[in-house]
Amino acid sequence: MDRSKLEDLLDAVQSGDIAVDDALKKLASLPFENLGYARLDLHRDLRQGLPEVVFCQNKTPEQVVAIMKKLWEHHDRVLGTRVSPETAAFVQTRLPAVDYDSTARLLKLIRGDLLQPAEDTPYVMVVSGGTSDQPVAEEAAQTLEFLGTRVIRAYDIGVSGVHRLFDQHELLTSADVIISVAGMEGALTSVVGGLVSCPVIGVPTSVGYGAHFEGITTLLAMLNSCAPGIAVVNIDNGFGAAVYAHLILRRIQG
Repeated sequence: MDRSKLEDLLDAVQSGDIAVDDALKKLASLPFENLGYARLDLHRDLRQGLPEVVFCQNKTPEQVVAIMKKLWEHHDRVLGTRVSPETAAFVQTRLPAVDYDSTARLLKLIRGDLLQPAEDTPYVMVVSGGTSDQPVAEEAAQTLEFLGTRVIRAYDIGVSGVHRLFDQHELLTSADVIISVAGMEGALTSVVGGLVSCPVIGVPTSVGYGAHFEGITTLLAMLNSCAPGIAVVNIDNGFGAAVYAHLILRRIQG
């Protein structure tokens, strides 16, 4: 149950529109509900301001449907990450309201419209080294938009053509948080970290040749960056970077 739903329920009890016993039935499933194969954290939105997100990889399509249905009963927005096209197609036959983005591999259930931040609000800039990094970058960007955060994108601006990065200088230096997504040697994150005064979140990707070791080379390079003010999440973890950036921005905005 998210904060707004709980407030509505308490207001209804106070006004006499709903009986106390009926309200207690609605609250009986807090703080979690046991589906046997999953214990859904229905209290997370009240604690953290963010509902539980469904990590769909290695779950059966039937499990994804059941989990999203149950979360949908308690929240006005539900997000599923790491969703294969096959699982997405199955879920959409059971939950037609689901939106799927094959690049970001995200499933979204949203009542109403996403909050559209004003153009003068603080923003997270999501940048990527190459086009091959776009799936991870889009996982980050679309997660941020799902959470109601203003996002500006700049893709394929890696250091092998560093003039492309410098072309984004004004946007970079005006950003409140930057998510830097890169594979290969991960140099983009160090260069960005040396240009700006805001927090930079590095996301190493599994894009690269053999000695890249599916992202380990990039991860170690970002962790060893000489530029201060950089935090690094796990390989291909665009979602984790987005949540971290959102929490920073939420503090800035109060």
